[in-house]
Amino acid sequence: MPDPNGFLRYERQLPKRRPVPVRIRDWREVYPAAGDELIRDQATRCMDCGIPFCHEGCPLGNRIPDWNDLVRTGAWDAAAESLHATNNFPEFTGRLCPAPCEAACVLGISDDPVTIKQVEVEIANHAFATGLRPQPPATQSGRSVAVVGSGPAGLAAAQQLARAGHAVTVYERDDKIGGLLRYGIPDFKLEKARIDERLAQMAAEGVVFETGVNVGVDVTADDLRERFDAVLLTCGALAGRDATETPGRHLNGVHLAMEHLVPANRVVSGQQESTPIDAAGKHVMIIGGGDTGADCLGVAHRQGAAGVIQLDQYPLPPADRVGELHPWPTWPVILRNYPAHEEGGERVFGVAVQEFVDDGTGSVTAVRVADVVVERVNGRRTVTVQEGSERDLPAQLVLLAIGFDGTEPQPLLEQFGVTRNGRGSVDAGDDWQTGAKGVFVAGDMHRGASLIVWAIAEGRAAAAAIHTYLGGFGELPAPVRPSSQPLAAAH
Repeated sequence: MPDPNGFLRYERQLPKRRPVPVRIRDWREVYPAAGDELIRDQATRCMDCGIPFCHEGCPLGNRIPDWNDLVRTGAWDAAAESLHATNNFPEFTGRLCPAPCEAACVLGISDDPVTIKQVEVEIANHAFATGLRPQPPATQSGRSVAVVGSGPAGLAAAQQLARAGHAVTVYERDDKIGGLLRYGIPDFKLEKARIDERLAQMAAEGVVFETGVNVGVDVTADDLRERFDAVLLTCGALAGRDATETPGRHLNGVHLAMEHLVPANRVVSGQQESTPIDAAGKHVMIIGGGDTGADCLGVAHRQGAAGVIQLDQYPLPPADRVGELHPWPTWPVILRNYPAHEEGGERVFGVAVQEFVDDGTGSVTAVRVADVVVERVNGRRTVTVQEGSERDLPAQLVLLAIGFDGTEPQPLLEQFGVTRNGRGSVDAGDDWQTGAKGVFVAGDMHRGASLIVWAIAEGRAAAAAIHTYLGGFGELPAPVRPSSQPLAAAH
């Protein structure tokens, strides 16, 4: 029975981040582990509502009030079991998810919501500290599945299918497993030892990992059909959105964000000595105000940038939820300050890039911006430039963090006869199958660039569909459907 007065006795509190002057000198995670007493107090704030809307905010259907109460009573092992029942990788979501569950917390209507995300990550920390116990199947089904792509969707599906007794092989074209978790997310948000520990558990459960394999080139669709009974495509949405029509885009020093983040991660991991795109001593301009832009910001700080400016086309968001636009329990548009923002740099809102300015030798020396007004007219977004507002901001390195245009074109899709839709994604039927029989799709490749909780949820749901397709015994949990969408207000 939860404490009905817990939210009255304890205020929302998060553990202190590592001091800025210390953490920008290394790549370790920003947040140290929190003390058990703090987390118990925070879990005690959960009221175990009669209708817990946090369940609706999270596509995984995490049993949040259950494991909050278990943490309150010190039953950490039981809390980990409850958490893992719906979430394969709480060590990832607890660090990387923006927590739509907290936006949907009933306590958040008139008070600060429960620190759900922090409780989650501490449950995961306890589970890792005591050792992740492999859960191999009691019997083998005799059926096999190929998973192409090793991001959170592919890994979640692989673990579910392996535990159900199917022989699972995960293919990854990079040299290590993890997808964007490995090479797109900086270590100050997710140290890669977390991935390796989880992969060790999955390997002990029977999952086979094949790295350095470009499926569609090194292994064809016919090869997969011959070797496996089903194929799951989880190749992500890695086609970076570009600014090809902006004058000066061709200049040296103008790059897509991932061209900066990936080699930086490889340097940190010791896989290469230096990065071709280094912010050291440069004025850096980051175009885009989302998660990827914040990642670039933190990396630029640690590389020793002379200064960083982050541009956002949209106006400065409000500090608090605007109820008529984003009513509880939907995800609100508010000003979100990431840890990287307190490390330095400047944010400029309501501007758009007009030109990348040449220094006369073919390299960028400044970014010409102008104030803009962004409106939605007849359902379409319009951007109006304010006359006379143009000015140049110095920049020797420009990083485009303006989103993704779906999954990359690749030979494997052509070989299977699968096409991308107008959003660059791959459509799925109600059973998660593509237009090719026995070929399924999940995660960002299906949904478009989205949250890690949606990737894991789609991976679990696709695994359930594949299990049924293969004639597996019983049913696996399927938290979402291909048509599922986040909570949203009807306007």
